[in-house]
Formats: sequence, structure tokens, C-alpha cells
Amino acid sequence: MRYYFNITDGVDLLDEEGLELADLDAVKKEALLSSGEMLKDLQGQYFWTGEPWVLWVTDQPNGGGNTMLTLTLTSRLSA
Repeated sequence: MRYYFNITDGVDLLDEEGLELADLDAVKKEALLSSGEMLKDLQGQYFWTGEPWVLWVTDQPNGGGNTMLTLTLTSRLSA
């Protein structure tokens, strides 16, 4: 089945191509791996202001269809 990995980091970045993955376990693994890759080099202005960074996986392109999985991360800087 094809799954679409969409991101919100101040703006929505919608996946038009998707990835063909075997099952929901493969989707979970890919979501964690790809989130880590994206976040390790993150220089986005929104994440570090406490705005949620969200990855959500759907079964149709451009954020459409059913949401299969959502990861939400929020930063908090201590004074």
C-alpha cells in the first residue's frame, strides 16, 4: 500500500508521491526514521518557538484520505 508522509512546521508540506510500504509496522518505522533525519538538521524557525512539529501519514496524497499515524513534537527552551 502507498502511504503519504506530510509535515507541519509552521506551514503544511504535503506529500504528493508517497512510499510503498508493506504494513503499519513499516509505516511506524519509516515515520520515526524520517522524522529523526528531518529534525537533526532542523533550522526551521517554528519548531524552536514552541510551535508543534507534526508528521502525519495518510493513505491518499496531499494530506487527504484517512490518517494512519500522527507524530507531534514540541520544543520548550528553558530560561
